[in-house]
Amino acid sequence: MRVDHFDFELPTDRIALRPARPRDSARMLVVDGRSPVVDRSVRDLPSALRAGDVLIFNDTRVIPAQLEGRRGQARLGVTLHKRLDLRRWQAFVRNGRRLRAGETIAFGNDVAVLAEERHPDGSWTLAFAGDEPVELLLERAGTMPLPPYIAARRTPDEADRTDYQTMFASRDGAVAAPTAALHFTPELLASLEAAGIARELLTLHVGAGTFLPVKADDTNDHVMHAEWGRIDAATAERLNKARQDGGRLICVGTTSLRLLESACDEAGTIQPFEGDTAIFITPGYRFRGVDGLMTNFHLPRSTLFMLVSALMGLERMQAAYAHAIASDYRFYSYGDASLLIP
Repeated sequence: MRVDHFDFELPTDRIALRPARPRDSARMLVVDGRSPVVDRSVRDLPSALRAGDVLIFNDTRVIPAQLEGRRGQARLGVTLHKRLDLRRWQAFVRNGRRLRAGETIAFGNDVAVLAEERHPDGSWTLAFAGDEPVELLLERAGTMPLPPYIAARRTPDEADRTDYQTMFASRDGAVAAPTAALHFTPELLASLEAAGIARELLTLHVGAGTFLPVKADDTNDHVMHAEWGRIDAATAERLNKARQDGGRLICVGTTSLRLLESACDEAGTIQPFEGDTAIFITPGYRFRGVDGLMTNFHLPRSTLFMLVSALMGLERMQAAYAHAIASDYRFYSYGDASLLIP
């Protein structure tokens, strides 16, 4: 499909620079395939679902993956993208056109990386020097990797270290938050449990590629970056049983959805999964394991707006987004939510 089919005008003042407080006070647009859109709150989620449904969360934890350094006198920005092994990461390098393999980028006085290899997409393999665990080096030298549409308008600060982390975050490795889950609080989870709505966890380490613009004119020409994910056998078994018993699987965030669909076989059975996925979901895709999605509002022409259009239909989502814009919903990572039930 042509990428310009997924374009729309978004006023810049609709981009949220801070999250709602408390988190579950955010607005939620309910888009049901059979009914008009309904304006609700995230706190209404228990009544918007039904007993037996399962919410599926991503338990990845965002690391301080944004680094500012120098190669000689040149200033470079580094955004880690995907871990390759204990000391090596694939990364995007800003102002790195003159960077050459074998050169070192220094971040302060005691953190440095060696540029090993440049890839066709412009990213680099970077190896952290020394023996100290990379996680400790990042805590000293890195900052939270806020999305570019926020970072361009304000500087990341100490509040982002907690704001840009979900309450489920337990497995280090993401360089972007699974932002739909930012809306959840212990009080909301208690209400969901009282309503008979279960929850499950899986892991997808979100990469910086999630923010890359689609530069191709046709979706067939766009290449997704791979991300590592895992669903263990016990979780897959519980999800399959919940569905067999009549429950719906509602993914919280596009990251959970993409991993679940990657793990599904042709019959719609969720299999244990561990490895990379570069799944790209556009209209015409046949969903096999997902019955609904809770997600934030996405960028024009983005792979994520293409995904929600595949789930609900392009015209339906264009109308829903037009309603959200006219009704002053807050967009993107720190913005409001939508609940999509095809």
